[in-house]
Amino acid sequence: MKEYILALDQGTTSSRAILFNKSGNIVHTAQQEFTQFFPKSGWVEHDPAEIWSTQLEVLKEALATANKQEAKIRAIGITNQRETTIVWNRKTGLPIYHAIVWQDRRTADYCKSLVEKGLAQQIQEKTGLLIDSYFSASKINWILKHVDGARTLAEQGDLAFGTVDSWLVYNLTDKQKHITDVSNASRTLLFNIHTLEWDKELLDIFEIPASMLPTVCSSSEEYGDTTTELTGSPIPIAGIAGDQQAALFGQLCTQKGMVKNTYGTGCFMLMNIGKEPVISTNKLVTTIAWKIGNEVTYALEGSVFIAGAVVQWLRDELGIITQSDAVESLATQVEDTQGVYFVPAFSGLGAPHWNAEARGTLLGLSRGTSDAHIARAALESIAYQTYDILKAMEEDAQTTITELRVDGGATANTFLMQFQADILQTAVIRPAITETTALGAAFLAGLATGFWDNIAALQQLWEEEKVFKAQSDSRLKERLHEWKRATETANFWANYQ
Repeated sequence: MKEYILALDQGTTSSRAILFNKSGNIVHTAQQEFTQFFPKSGWVEHDPAEIWSTQLEVLKEALATANKQEAKIRAIGITNQRETTIVWNRKTGLPIYHAIVWQDRRTADYCKSLVEKGLAQQIQEKTGLLIDSYFSASKINWILKHVDGARTLAEQGDLAFGTVDSWLVYNLTDKQKHITDVSNASRTLLFNIHTLEWDKELLDIFEIPASMLPTVCSSSEEYGDTTTELTGSPIPIAGIAGDQQAALFGQLCTQKGMVKNTYGTGCFMLMNIGKEPVISTNKLVTTIAWKIGNEVTYALEGSVFIAGAVVQWLRDELGIITQSDAVESLATQVEDTQGVYFVPAFSGLGAPHWNAEARGTLLGLSRGTSDAHIARAALESIAYQTYDILKAMEEDAQTTITELRVDGGATANTFLMQFQADILQTAVIRPAITETTALGAAFLAGLATGFWDNIAALQQLWEEEKVFKAQSDSRLKERLHEWKRATETANFWANYQ
């Protein structure tokens, strides 16, 4: 009988289910989008019931495909949008409020107050993270403060908190399992990445009862089975990882010093830093990549807030392209930007700047500047921002990066990938299978159930589709200097009173 691994990829805008065979190839993909709620400026919410219903529907579609092929689902791996916060009533199993999404900024002032109290160093040393509304803890605190009766229910032990992985497992097991894995736990601001435990001091700071928290497991083990009512016969749930850590594993960056960058709406770069955490001095975050058996692997992470979104802006707001994939042909109509630099800080600058007040800045315009120059500058800005993070990582990890493995929609842009290689002066490698997030979850579940024997067996499955080799650029030093001037100008504008 054929056997497959089913990856559930619960993202920010859609729920997906992807079947993988033993060769690591995709057999079937099902996807459903769900509603985005924006109740106030800076607020982003999802309906947890809709997250679950869409995930269940695509799961059932994948099961139907497997049944038609007379194939067995060996195990389920889960990967998820990180930090998004769900609180539900243990007695009813129902959420007490919408999921507060990782993008939500409603707790920014509260986080700022914690920084002003001098808590930043203590929290970073324990969690590897910066105090920011991006992470889960301040979102839980907000729900407990603003939902009627929530604080009382929490103190009685009647409320459960979970990131999206916890919510899915809870429902897949008919409310029997309230768990998470170390990679998701490390994104909450409540988990000590050294002791691998929920930290009492952090819980006290954020005023969160310990009874709300899930049990923390490894990223690759059999956590429990689905119910027969949902899947016909029990299927073991055997892998969990937050989306970016799953992508790092799916890219098989399993050796210290290996790096992947995901080019989506934003960019997420992770470097495997091995078995010991390194606390960044360059405003990157330290996170747990995964735990397999008793061995924990750590990563440095840097985020670019606006990457692919800058192309959407060219399309939707400026109207200089009608389709996103038209940006490459427009940008390559000119040989360079003629001195135009674009800092796309529409929602602030991410790592290594972390300036929430920065805004988009277009510099170097002349009478001869055309839409092609602006399009080229927009694409180049993605590569420049990636350069800034990679150099910060090299400094923190005290290593030189020799290759960058890439995935995400923008990797189809050949100009961008070649420019990225040239700016970094290192090889940029695009894999044959670009669904690396789901693939990472499948690999973790397959390892736990013996579907794949070991990581060495997985390495045999990874294939490169194209390698972009760095070309020499006589103007490289000048370009990087001008980019630095551009980001300094954006920061100056934001900070000048």
